[in-house]
Amino acid sequence: MRRWFLRSSLLLVTVAAALAASTLPAVACGEEDGPHTAAPRVTGAPGAEKNVKAVGNVPDAQGAIALQFLQYGNRDVMVVSGEFGVKTYDLTANPKAPKLIGQLNMPGMWETEDTEVDPVRKRVFLARDPRAFGGNVRTGESGIYIVDLANPEKPSIMSYVKVPAGHTTTCINDCQYLWTGGPAKADSMPAEWGGRPIWVTDIRNPRKPKVFPNPIELARNDGKTDYVHDVQVDETGVAWASGRGGVRGYWTAGMHKDPVTGKHRLASPSDPVPYAGGGIKETAAPSKFMHNSFRPVGDRSKDGGGTGNWGNGNLIYATEESFLDGCAGDGVLVIASLEGSYGGAGWRSTPQQPYRLNTVGTWSVAGQEGSDPASGDCSAHYFDVREKVLVQSFYAQGTRFLDVSDPTNPKQIAYYRPADAAAWAPYWHRGLVYVADNNRGIDILELTA
Repeated sequence: MRRWFLRSSLLLVTVAAALAASTLPAVACGEEDGPHTAAPRVTGAPGAEKNVKAVGNVPDAQGAIALQFLQYGNRDVMVVSGEFGVKTYDLTANPKAPKLIGQLNMPGMWETEDTEVDPVRKRVFLARDPRAFGGNVRTGESGIYIVDLANPEKPSIMSYVKVPAGHTTTCINDCQYLWTGGPAKADSMPAEWGGRPIWVTDIRNPRKPKVFPNPIELARNDGKTDYVHDVQVDETGVAWASGRGGVRGYWTAGMHKDPVTGKHRLASPSDPVPYAGGGIKETAAPSKFMHNSFRPVGDRSKDGGGTGNWGNGNLIYATEESFLDGCAGDGVLVIASLEGSYGGAGWRSTPQQPYRLNTVGTWSVAGQEGSDPASGDCSAHYFDVREKVLVQSFYAQGTRFLDVSDPTNPKQIAYYRPADAAAWAPYWHRGLVYVADNNRGIDILELTA
């Protein structure tokens, strides 16, 4: 994660220099504390765009961090989360002109990154970071809000439960459970931890969530328990945990062979079975901080779809979030091979004998057409894939469309970079791309290439 007004704590020593070099306020991925006011609009060099048409904008969603979509029969509703709480918009009549229909005011909320919804039960899950409502990483309260959206005009809180983690939260096993991770460790946590791992919450009774006492996804960074930033579940049901130390996948249901022990056992959300994954080579991601991931499997040709059987399920996309002075050193999109990791090597990695996935390809916004290094941060952030086109947010460098049909050589085919961009996350929906932009609200884009 990263706020638009707090420089990444992954490189605290560069804060002053970075701010002096840019007109943009700073923000951070997980560890440093900062102000909790809405990000101000900024202006820099003129914007740039190619092969993309901006067909709409929702300025009253300024402060947006994430969004999702829910279907109510023929009704199409967009759910937006951010520092303001939750807002709902009707897209049915005109997907290019969302109509505000409901709001749950939670001023001071931090941060709702990668917010997920239950499409069947019509609920949204908000992770409360310890920095929310004036708190801090060291002593602040973290937890999960379950919000009822059965009536999208009237979002309401069903329950709230304290959880030792609270930066992102992810649906597991058909939204019967949640995996919640990050940010940096609290003062009460073991000194040797580099960040918070994952805590599991049973939400089968959404009004009485139950948090399991023992965390999972430990010892992920060459044997050290470290910051798990986010989790994405692929079409086969494997949950991929990204953070400092790489990306590791787990079965959360069914009988599977545990590659660490060599024995078959039943997987569950609170006792998952390792599947594959491991660290990313430092030559591709020097910071070792992997922000989010995606494993293309199956044949998903519809909105939000994947890349068919491309890579035979053996590829993992992962975003490195990292900030340095100048674009050249900022985080990149990494495509790595899972081959060689199915035997549990990623769980046996140590500083003395590190295991790393082989890098297939990388892509950085630095030096690319349409970029403006002087306008601010260039780190890779969230992305979405439809067929062979990957769309990704790069903060001040806006939204980039990549042809990933050749994973060894991703190619930019289009871009949209407003002068005041603070692009966090793009989403394919009904042939359009909806971009959660912390400065601009929601930008609605149409790829014309």
